[in-house]
Amino acid sequence: LGSEGNLVGPKPQDCHQIMIKHPILTNEDLAKLKNVDEEGFKTVTLPILFPAGGDGSALESSLTELFTAAEKAVDSGANILLLSDRGTNKAQAAIPALLAVSGLHQYLTRKRKRKNLSLILESAEPCEVHHFALLIGYGVSAINPYLAYTTVEDLINTGAIADMSLEDALAHYVKASVKGIIKVLSKMGISTIQSYQGAQIFEALDRKSVV
Repeated sequence: LGSEGNLVGPKPQDCHQIMIKHPILTNEDLAKLKNVDEEGFKTVTLPILFPAGGDGSALESSLTELFTAAEKAVDSGANILLLSDRGTNKAQAAIPALLAVSGLHQYLTRKRKRKNLSLILESAEPCEVHHFALLIGYGVSAINPYLAYTTVEDLINTGAIADMSLEDALAHYVKASVKGIIKVLSKMGISTIQSYQGAQIFEALDRKSVV
């Protein structure tokens, strides 16, 4: 995570990045990144919310505000942007995670500023392998599926998952998610998650064409 250097003219300082083992972040991992205290790194949290209801113009204007705020943060030195949908309520709805991630990825690419930062998502929306694969394919570096973690915790507390600690259950969920992502990549002939990130190689097929 962090800024990327010039690939055709690499320098030693380009290696100054935060290394993560895989793209699925636990709540503890996310807390560390939110409060990173290391020279050369600055994390800024941007809400991905919009006023609920209306004709759709609120969603469009909120996306525009997100893009502007992200560019301003990058210009001020931020190199890790955390997109968060925490805070949803009756008045505030969450911008669809894939729309927020892919839209911002494309916007910063057009502005020639995408290599200056990493995108992290904190969202209740993604919970399964396909969600994670799409988000990574459209530009996100890491994902914190906090509602999925809360669901696992509830299953433990209600006894639906027995003979297992919360820590083990969460570890199994993360491990299964990472293995699923790698399986998706292997079917596409891509050997590393990093190479898959931002590749945008998905295609939309209707049911008739699949049959």
